[in-house]
Amino acid sequence: MAMATLRSPSPILSSTTKPKTPQTQVPLCIKSPGSLKTTLATSLATATLLLTPFPNPSLSLPPSSETPSYTIYYGTAASAANYGGYGGNSDKKASAEYVYDVPDGWKERLVSKVEKGTNGTDSEFYNPKKKQEKEYLTFLAGFRQLAPKDVVLNNLALSDVELQDLIAGAESLESEEKKDENGQIYYVYEVDGVGKHSLISVTCAKNKLYAHFVNAPTPEWNRDRDTLRHLHQSFKTVGDSSS
Repeated sequence: MAMATLRSPSPILSSTTKPKTPQTQVPLCIKSPGSLKTTLATSLATATLLLTPFPNPSLSLPPSSETPSYTIYYGTAASAANYGGYGGNSDKKASAEYVYDVPDGWKERLVSKVEKGTNGTDSEFYNPKKKQEKEYLTFLAGFRQLAPKDVVLNNLALSDVELQDLIAGAESLESEEKKDENGQIYYVYEVDGVGKHSLISVTCAKNKLYAHFVNAPTPEWNRDRDTLRHLHQSFKTVGDSSS
């Protein structure tokens, strides 16, 4: 600390000048400790309000939290010989054999006659943001009733390489038998594979076996599982199942 140099008073002024008595400055207002705490609390509250951002009404909830909207797809399960390609040649709603919901914004993939003739794929839709997130339906003619659940799933895998790989590396596989309001039996499967999740619904009607698939990579499954379960549960056959 720097020290101030004190000089001896001048001999001329020593006999007449008296040292000044230090004056203590009296504060105009003395605050009590309680008042000081109140002031500090008020200041902190004011600072918090100034620093806290107000909600922006233009900001919406994340897309996964929004209620999605759907369009009903009417599938005809036409044979390869009668298949008209994209969009079909007739009124699908009038001739539909099955229906399922499709999220708004998803795209329909064109199924070729060759694909329809080999593995029975009748329709397919996918999320354009992640094409591996999709739903599709296959059908096979000549089935009047369902075989046991494990036999049905293994037979489906024979013509679906992706399903084969999914089942082979599955971490868990659940199956259940359900009946709709008309007593029609549906087999439902849930396969949790390596990096992928699949929901499958299978039933027999009109001497055909229908299999509806909902597939998604694990990240999309974790994000969209409610929507994907809705798609899975929306599938059903329509019309007289015995015709």
